[in-house]
Amino acid sequence: MSARNITSNTLKVAAIQQTCSDSKDVSLSTSERLVRQAAAQGANLVVLQELHSTLYFCQTEDVEVFELAEPVPGPTTERLGALAAELGIVLVGSVFERRMNGVYHNTAVVFETDGTIAGIYRKMHIPDDPGFYEKFFFTPGDATFNNGQSGFTPIQTSVGKLGVLVCWDQWYPEAARLMALAGAEILIYPTAIGWDHTDEPEEQARQLEAWVTVQRGHAVANNLPVVAPNRVGSEPDPSGHTSGIQFWGNSFICGPQGEFLARADENSETVLIGEIDRRCSESVRRIWPHLRDRRIDAYGDILKRVRD
Repeated sequence: MSARNITSNTLKVAAIQQTCSDSKDVSLSTSERLVRQAAAQGANLVVLQELHSTLYFCQTEDVEVFELAEPVPGPTTERLGALAAELGIVLVGSVFERRMNGVYHNTAVVFETDGTIAGIYRKMHIPDDPGFYEKFFFTPGDATFNNGQSGFTPIQTSVGKLGVLVCWDQWYPEAARLMALAGAEILIYPTAIGWDHTDEPEEQARQLEAWVTVQRGHAVANNLPVVAPNRVGSEPDPSGHTSGIQFWGNSFICGPQGEFLARADENSETVLIGEIDRRCSESVRRIWPHLRDRRIDAYGDILKRVRD
């Protein structure tokens, strides 16, 4: 299929919210089925969630899990690239990347409408919390690539410059701002986040609201739309030490003032569709000129771990 026609003012985007399996083929088949649904609904840009081809394996530290990793390009990118080319869409996928012996990344891969890889982003902020032992598995992304560009550099595609970040990156305003300053037109956050089954409902509600609010805040502070797909389903802790994670879904797409364009529920596999007005960021920046009024002469201490 040839690339879809895109009007100058409107971009139809899809965030895929899915459950995952311990079979990579089953999980990828689910991803493919939902991406096809998104394309059938007219989406030009489709975004899959973090680590969508496997269960969330970071609940425990197990060296056998490294067998799931694969190179980029590799089998998963070939499958996703062929899908993007067939449907004529820009597609954002996720891969547990084996870069070399002992160096593995949590990597988002962006495919052009012809199936080629437009660019990759390797997750920069790596958590290490109960149930989310990612530092055991992932090396942080490169602060500087060989071409001299920052790790926080948008990926140029036929639908615009995509500021792709991954999950834990979504809590850091610095990452969103650097993407915005480099010309990102959309902020994208593939995610795998959920509740501890033992948390009280009130605490679960606070965590969910914080997750939604901080990303909407990045939209507002940078006058950019945000696409945030998250997984759903209960996944057990392979070690049996905890009751596992209930992934909370609530994928959403919002505009540059934080307004919801589409939002999913907490438990359904969903093809979430939103329409982004390409003119809106420019219009909002004219009345809320956050970037104009930055005091870059006074921000030097932001590079310090702690201010004395």
